[in-house]
Amino acid sequence: MNTRTTLPGFPYPLGVSIDDAGAQFAIFSRHAGSVTLLLFESTNPDSPFEEVFLDPVINRTGDIWHIWIQGIGDGQLYGYMIDGEYNPESGLRFNKHKLILDPHAKAVTGNFKWDLSDARGFDPSSPQLDLSFSTKKSAPGAPKCIAVKIDSNWLDRPLGRSMNESVIYELHVKGFTHHASSETQHGGTFRGLEEKIPYLKELGVNTVELMPIQEFDEEENINVNPLTGEKLKNYWGYSTISFFAPKGKFSSSGTMGEQVHEFREMVGALHRAGIEVILDVVFNHTAEGDQMGPTLCFRGIDNPIYYILEKKKRFYRNYSGCGNTFNCNHPIVRDFILDCLKYWVVEMHVDGFRFDLASILGRDQEGNILSNPPLLERIAEDPILRNTKIIAEAWDAAGAYQVGYFPGRWAEWNGKYRDDVRKFWRGDTGSVGLFATRLTGSSDLYGTKGPLHSINFITCHDGFTLNDLVSYNNKHNTANGERNRDGENYNLSYNFGIEGQPATPYIQTLRERQIRNFFCTLFLSQGIPMMTAGDEFRKTQQGNNNPYCQDNDISWINWSLLEQNRDVYRFVREMIGFRKEHPVLRKSSFFTGMQKEGEFSPDITWHGPGSGGPDWSESSHCIACCINGSSTDNGTRDVDFFMVFNASLYNKTFVLPPAPSGKPWRLKIDTSRRSPDDFLAPDREISPDGNTVRVQRFSSVVLISG
Repeated sequence: MNTRTTLPGFPYPLGVSIDDAGAQFAIFSRHAGSVTLLLFESTNPDSPFEEVFLDPVINRTGDIWHIWIQGIGDGQLYGYMIDGEYNPESGLRFNKHKLILDPHAKAVTGNFKWDLSDARGFDPSSPQLDLSFSTKKSAPGAPKCIAVKIDSNWLDRPLGRSMNESVIYELHVKGFTHHASSETQHGGTFRGLEEKIPYLKELGVNTVELMPIQEFDEEENINVNPLTGEKLKNYWGYSTISFFAPKGKFSSSGTMGEQVHEFREMVGALHRAGIEVILDVVFNHTAEGDQMGPTLCFRGIDNPIYYILEKKKRFYRNYSGCGNTFNCNHPIVRDFILDCLKYWVVEMHVDGFRFDLASILGRDQEGNILSNPPLLERIAEDPILRNTKIIAEAWDAAGAYQVGYFPGRWAEWNGKYRDDVRKFWRGDTGSVGLFATRLTGSSDLYGTKGPLHSINFITCHDGFTLNDLVSYNNKHNTANGERNRDGENYNLSYNFGIEGQPATPYIQTLRERQIRNFFCTLFLSQGIPMMTAGDEFRKTQQGNNNPYCQDNDISWINWSLLEQNRDVYRFVREMIGFRKEHPVLRKSSFFTGMQKEGEFSPDITWHGPGSGGPDWSESSHCIACCINGSSTDNGTRDVDFFMVFNASLYNKTFVLPPAPSGKPWRLKIDTSRRSPDDFLAPDREISPDGNTVRVQRFSSVVLISG
């Protein structure tokens, strides 16, 4: 029974708002018959709790249930019991016996291993399965919400860096520093990442893209590694439980609300170092899964509003491949997503978001792809989010592939860039033309918007590492417990004759050269470069291209590889610095190939071996381009570039065209050379002999003039 002083409260804002005398609670549910707030003393399974009944006459405004309670403060544990009709065949799955998380909770208890075995709304022993009804209480083992008071006078601000200056570094917060070789005091945490800021600055990246840090259950995976007997995990975290809450187990200072403050401290430290923070957010589905999954939050609040259901409303449409699909374009869900994004920007000061399987955000309430999706437009046009970077993974698990089609100011992971660059360097026929298009910003995809809408990448968390891309022809995912059936089969990789390790010195030399080729291409390309943490020193996953479940050495970054592959690291660091120095590599508009007014040469010309023109034929495997250094966005003059990319089996000689600047060409990059001659320092730039440059097979050469 409730013995505290209460007031009716207000329907807005949703979630918990703490003041000097108490706290305001508000939660949405349209179809609930009753709502009861539970206040817990601790996370112990037998913890006493108070029940606060919300009177539908006094404590309800429209579809919002609300109350103010005296004496509630920072750290209070709470949850809801929501009663209503349990009729799965009509889409309703209320169950008053299940503890329901507040969708707007700022933190969730992470100081114990959750037991969600009683969280299902049905009786799993019943032959009726989800049509049955469970009376088991889920509260003892379930996560609880934590009321958190956040300092609103934080002096930190998002950096607001121009998009063309971004160099994105994708990482997993735990995996980045959890390995003993990281030599951090707080490995595997937000603070551990903060400890690695000097490394990030030295490398030269200025944006970190964090794989999911919103609360998830790493124990939800039921599979076992058949090779070791190890229970597998949900390591990546693409199965969100609480969208406003930083993951407690990524906090070194505590998991009872401290995770919120530690996350903010990390963001502030990164900002002081000039590094932006982008969050990978997963609004396409939730951790509740299909009809056989647990009732944790949205299912028990208002199932037919939050999820896209089949015509037989007992079942969920599964455009995410994870059991359910969030009903993103229902007005209530749109508001929820916008509230969440604005919270992370206003209170946590993040600089942007990468939206997982973002095509789902463009589906209507029947699952159809919309021609003008209101949610995508609202995210882009919201005045609070207006300077926030928004990046779409422009596809989903149901066949939608929309690279080049996201509206307005949206940027996209350019999957076609990844594929076409891999094809070219693998030596596929007919790949030269597409490679040239990707190198120059993908005008076929972003012709009306500009190259800065293209997020260029060779690898990401999903797939081979860059080392494995040049070391394996096939995936090796047996350790995932799915008989090697999971993961992408279409890898466009090449092992140079031997699968994996060990390899001969000659093959190792070719592999390292190929890694340089990929990095050279990435950082010379128009668009925004993104790389994956550890690729700069040849991180390996032993050929596993889907280690979503591997919370172990397969996924964690082994920092000893930095010393073993210092030459590759140096090359990547120099390439990043080189890109930053030269504005002609970071244009907001496409090359036109046309002569500009007042100039005597076009902004880009294409060349083939010898003195002939470019060979765009199916059999061609090499291409060169000359870029006029005067074709910068602001009209200032950069150096001229002559870039050669030779993916053929043969060495090639190219006749050098006259530099637009009229000055001699100097050799800057040659990926066939060993360090330090692969990337030459300014005082060691070498002028080529005569009027030609010889380019070794499987290599890139860059000359500059001016």
